Amino acid sequence: MRRYTILLITSFVIMLGVITGTMYISGTGSHKENNSLLGEITVYTTLPTENVSYLAEAYEKNYHVKVNFMPMSEDDIVKQIQKPGKGDMVLTDSRILRRAAGEGWLVPYGSLHGDSVSNKLKDPNDYWTGTWYDPVVFCINKDYMQRTANFPLGWQDLAEQPDIRIGITDFLAAESAANLYFFLTAQLGEEKTLAMLQQIHPHVVQYAKYLSTPVRMAGMGEVDIAVAVQSEILRYIEDGYPLKIIQPVEGTAYMLTGTGILLDAPHGEQAKKFADWLLTDEAMLVLQSNKFYFIPCNPTTLAYKQLAVRNPSLFNQLADFPKEKRQELLDKWVKQVRINN
Repeated sequence: MRRYTILLITSFVIMLGVITGTMYISGTGSHKENNSLLGEITVYTTLPTENVSYLAEAYEKNYHVKVNFMPMSEDDIVKQIQKPGKGDMVLTDSRILRRAAGEGWLVPYGSLHGDSVSNKLKDPNDYWTGTWYDPVVFCINKDYMQRTANFPLGWQDLAEQPDIRIGITDFLAAESAANLYFFLTAQLGEEKTLAMLQQIHPHVVQYAKYLSTPVRMAGMGEVDIAVAVQSEILRYIEDGYPLKIIQPVEGTAYMLTGTGILLDAPHGEQAKKFADWLLTDEAMLVLQSNKFYFIPCNPTTLAYKQLAVRNPSLFNQLADFPKEKRQELLDKWVKQVRINN
């Protein structure tokens, strides 16, 4: 896996060198001798600042367009997008994008890059387009694999596996962790999901506070298997931890991040160009060189083609529960699973 990632980044560097040289030859690169900005856009996002700051810096450096990311909560972003003419774009979870499109706060935008994205990862009428996604998978300690002939290949296997130590992030600690619970509920129903989580509970060594903790524990041999988002696992594999990824055979939950152009965006054309750029290898290199290993939604990119782990089976039911229902589900999990010793 480490070899694949190094090859990927090396290929990207070569490719970007060619792109940069071409820009200068064509005259496009002449703007780089001018320190003045060619434009700016305002992007509302629910992503952490550490994720988006690298993207903003790279885009401004290469294209002289300032990207003003405004990180905010889901509630705040819903309020902001209802103020036409203020912001230009949103970069957020697909659940929020589906709501924004349904309520009329986004305008359709199609492009060559967006056309390559699977219909499962974008709006059918081009109101929003997925940029990258992060599936929930298993990471198994390689020593445990050698000792065990029948290691779990799916959710039901995990629930029924005897004598296994499991690491997982507390559903109350992170949205990505809770997202797994919501997807399982949408796919299997409340009763079956809670029953499965009750089976898993006695084997959980720790309900961690952070997404990375279960992965680290698996890498250190403190647990046999961890349930985590794939990007965190790839980060640890890149650092040399003895881990192997298993994609659940029944399908899995995922965090799908995408873009939408806001209604009456004051800099809509610049926002569209930035949305297109996020679907390119250049943007994915920025993320991967800073150890954010998401799966690109654009399958024509080199980033996608050279990923050693891709094409997970995704659950076909959406977990678009309203806020009140999500809280109700979490309360049930706490009472029936988390504090059930």
